[in-house]
Amino acid sequence: MAVTLMWEARAAEGRGAELLAWARARELDPPPARRETFTAPGDRVLVITWWDAPYAADVPELPTPPEELLHRPVHRWRFSPVSD
Repeated sequence: MAVTLMWEARAAEGRGAELLAWARARELDPPPARRETFTAPGDRVLVITWWDAPYAADVPELPTPPEELLHRPVHRWRFSPVSD
């Protein structure tokens, strides 16, 4: 069984590089099985983590960044894989 967490934030104007650095510096304990970080126009940062755990498992999530780095609140989603 697996669970995937998505964390997405939009940086305050001109703070995209700082938000990205902040997100990349956050370590999760224990670490996920896999972690990827993405950026998109509009100074958005997306972090996806994969866990070998049930959907409802208590796994570490990225926290909320300092308010001054954000344009709007962080969005978080939890997904489970489906078989093709």
